[in-house]
Amino acid sequence: MNIYNTLSKKVEKLIPIEEGKIKMYTCGPTVYNYVHIGNLRTYIFEDILQKGLEYIGYDVKRVMNITDVGHLTSDADYGEDKMAKGAEREGKTVYEIADFYTKAFFEDMKKLNIKKPEIIEKASEHIDMYIKMIEKMLQDEYAYISNGNVYFDVTKAKNYYELSGRNPEEMKVAVRDDVEEDKNKRNPGDFVLWFTLSKFQNQAMKWDSPWGVGYPGWHIECSGLACLYLGDRLDIHCGGVDNIFPHHTNEIAQSEAYVGHKWCNYWCHGEFLNDKQGKMSKSKGGILTINRLTEEGYDPLVYRYFCLGSHYRKPLVFTYESLDIAKNSYQKLLQKISRLTEEGEIAQKEIEKYQEKFKQSIEDDLNTSMMLTTLYEVINDKNLNDKTKKELVKNFDKVLSLDLLIEKSIKIDKDKLEYINQKIKERNEAKKNKDYILADKIRDELLKENIKLKDTREGTTFELI
Repeated sequence: MNIYNTLSKKVEKLIPIEEGKIKMYTCGPTVYNYVHIGNLRTYIFEDILQKGLEYIGYDVKRVMNITDVGHLTSDADYGEDKMAKGAEREGKTVYEIADFYTKAFFEDMKKLNIKKPEIIEKASEHIDMYIKMIEKMLQDEYAYISNGNVYFDVTKAKNYYELSGRNPEEMKVAVRDDVEEDKNKRNPGDFVLWFTLSKFQNQAMKWDSPWGVGYPGWHIECSGLACLYLGDRLDIHCGGVDNIFPHHTNEIAQSEAYVGHKWCNYWCHGEFLNDKQGKMSKSKGGILTINRLTEEGYDPLVYRYFCLGSHYRKPLVFTYESLDIAKNSYQKLLQKISRLTEEGEIAQKEIEKYQEKFKQSIEDDLNTSMMLTTLYEVINDKNLNDKTKKELVKNFDKVLSLDLLIEKSIKIDKDKLEYINQKIKERNEAKKNKDYILADKIRDELLKENIKLKDTREGTTFELI
């Protein structure tokens, strides 16, 4: 398996710590709102990575966090607590907000055929682990206390900027006019491990600690959960490219200070999903969710198919036009597969040949578009019988997870149906007037849109192909 490592900035051969096994950590959602389809692109990539690793023979143990405390609106150490902001927005408690949006996230995962990680844990339920880590970092002088808060001293971390590739001289605090520099820090780049609350501050989630009542910083939760459930060495850590700095950079610094050696060997990041205005973000308002796509007539797996058509390391631009293309391609694919019969004997040599090609696509830095190409090659191979094709489709769908062998009724939205019926009416009128050139033109135009007309005694019908 070859995979791009953000740490080294190159594609590397995957060498696991323990032969045949992969310890993998993936950053989960902050459950203060619905996840948007840009977030879900990252979770689809991580799902394909896990299933791809399992396909080629690895035993994968994967951990994911649910962030319900400590994540501020800046993604750093200033701004509002995202959970408190969500609670205020909806007039609920932070616990009610966390419970509701955690369940919504799991429902989205199910709709997209994303496999639940073996271990999913809430950040708020592991405070003792964070305190244990912070105490050791204080003891070893990687951390310090200032005005009640506990900070990590980034000057003590070797190669702090290695993952992000940033230049420390270029890093500035308070580049925004509305952000005041934290005077309690020794260095501008230091980050909070524990926020200590004054008696005047109103924070719903808070705990006793050796430094006073407060709550953990966002970054420490992932380090704590990863170390607790995967040990002090990880094979792979995943997330979106927006996690590289400061979140993953800070994870490396504090984790390696705690364990005393290199913590994670491979850092894998999925690129942004962009719309016409740029990166998709909750801060813009009016987020696009899977539920919204479903309401507009799109099977959630159309979106999964859309994502698989592009490499996880390439920015992907979302438009409804491009989603419609994916929808037509996916429906046409399902139609072709639905016509496969049980005829013939399984050709084992052909099975092995195509499985090897599919495996090579996985090992080529998770080349999902090549996985789909291999699938289409199988379906269109005239030398393969249907039974062999169905066996390969079933095999590939362990990774693709597109429900390729599940019969689906292809839904057509109201506007599309009215359009098709109008075209059929125009064609019938043309035939009545013996204008066969126009009738054939209408038929051919619909065929280009994957709509095949059928003339029967009862009238003209259609099917999607």
